[in-house]
Amino acid sequence: MNKKLLKIVYLLAFLICALPFMESTYALLLGLFLALVFTNPFPTFTAKSSKQLLKISVIGLGFGVNFYQVLEVGKHSILLTFSTIITTLFIGYFLGKLYKIEQKTSTLISFGTAICGGSAIAAMAPAIDADNNSIAISLATVFTLNAVALIIFPIIGHLLHLSQSQFGLFAALAIHDTSSVVGAASIYGATALSIGTTVKLTRALWIAPFAFTAGLINGKKNNKISFPLFILGFILAAFLSSYLPQYSDFWHKLNFVAKRLLVMTLFLIGTGLSKETLREVGIKPLLQGVSLWFIVTIGTLTLIFLNILNYPR
Repeated sequence: MNKKLLKIVYLLAFLICALPFMESTYALLLGLFLALVFTNPFPTFTAKSSKQLLKISVIGLGFGVNFYQVLEVGKHSILLTFSTIITTLFIGYFLGKLYKIEQKTSTLISFGTAICGGSAIAAMAPAIDADNNSIAISLATVFTLNAVALIIFPIIGHLLHLSQSQFGLFAALAIHDTSSVVGAASIYGATALSIGTTVKLTRALWIAPFAFTAGLINGKKNNKISFPLFILGFILAAFLSSYLPQYSDFWHKLNFVAKRLLVMTLFLIGTGLSKETLREVGIKPLLQGVSLWFIVTIGTLTLIFLNILNYPR
């Protein structure tokens, strides 16, 4: 396809994703289709803008969440979050040894799976002095699995008859990136979106202490960890909408805009999965990522069905 025409097609597809009829799954699949069949003409722009739009979207989603529910969910999930992160990191470590994967690449894949994908990898990489190759491979592995999760998790949820609350927890604990959690949960329903987003953002709070600890172990006494500030934005948005209910119409409009931005963001995320990215992953890191992800998924579903998470079915 002519390069100018391809740019027009990408731009039109991006704008179409802003329309109310376009759902998250379709936007992601559209982005994937264009990226795999053609070449993304804006690789640098889509990579940078998707990260920024995601942060804005997550903040805006806070206007549709009850602040007191955020506190309640966060309080009930803190012990579970810590224990599952530790368990995931240990399992990831042994899988890395089993598949004989380079240690830093294995650490990044495990950390990305344990907390929140790309954001966790970006924070951990400088703490352990990971090189660009390890970062690229771990990001590509996590990103590939995120794209798969967006499509199959809502299907799994319906097949297993998970309630909205259960699916929100399932998505937050078993999907890597915040974007994919939000995307999958938004497909499943409003309650799933609220709980999934809250639990995932609560989980993301652990990025700083874990990365800081890794830096100290690695001999970095002045290790500086960048805290994802959009999490605070989400909490502030939830607080404002709950504390000032008289402006509910305005909060509702902001939340609607955020949801449309999220759909557009998912399109951009889809365009980032190129043939080159898939080749870059390699078999062994992908095997570690898939194995760890499978164990986390089965473990999360087991906790849900045993009602250990104390959420109604």
